[in-house]
Amino acid sequence: MSGHVVRAAFTDHTVRVYQAYRPEIAVAALKAGRFVPPFKMGRMTWIKPSFNWMMYRSGYATKPGQEVVLEIEITRTGFEWALEHATLSCFNATVHGSPEQWASALETNCVRVQWDPERDWQLNAIEGVRAIQIGLSGEAVKRFVTEWIVGIEDVTPTARKLADAAASGVRSQNAPDLFERPYPLDARYSHILSG
Repeated sequence: MSGHVVRAAFTDHTVRVYQAYRPEIAVAALKAGRFVPPFKMGRMTWIKPSFNWMMYRSGYATKPGQEVVLEIEITRTGFEWALEHATLSCFNATVHGSPEQWASALETNCVRVQWDPERDWQLNAIEGVRAIQIGLSGEAVKRFVTEWIVGIEDVTPTARKLADAAASGVRSQNAPDLFERPYPLDARYSHILSG
């Protein structure tokens, strides 16, 4: 695993991403099979293909407002649409040419990509490896909620078990990150594979 590689658990048709929410939002989504109020369509929502990074971000589903971790299967078509319509969240001269071009791309595109240090199974940063976070707003949120979602599952119990495993130093053989692998992307996505 090295550099800016999108890693995810995926099939021929779907990609697995993770989000963490407060119970009111998560329970409503689980019941409906998609996001419904109190989820707010007008806010940016971030999806994360890296389970370990989701564990790091949510503190194994213990941080306020992130008590329920959802595993969301979305279509590969939707996932790739998001990446094609993304702009890096930070200016990168090799990608954008100028700060003005980057600012214009931010205004035009409804998806943000940022890269954060990937985490191992005990949530230690992995040197030189970045995990992708994908922020959806506007049209992207609408597509995510109404078109892309194939299924939603509560994986909070898994998060709690993995917290115990990390504390004990004995790795679970069923940890979700074991199913993650490099996602195949071509030159169309070069604009987000750095930063």
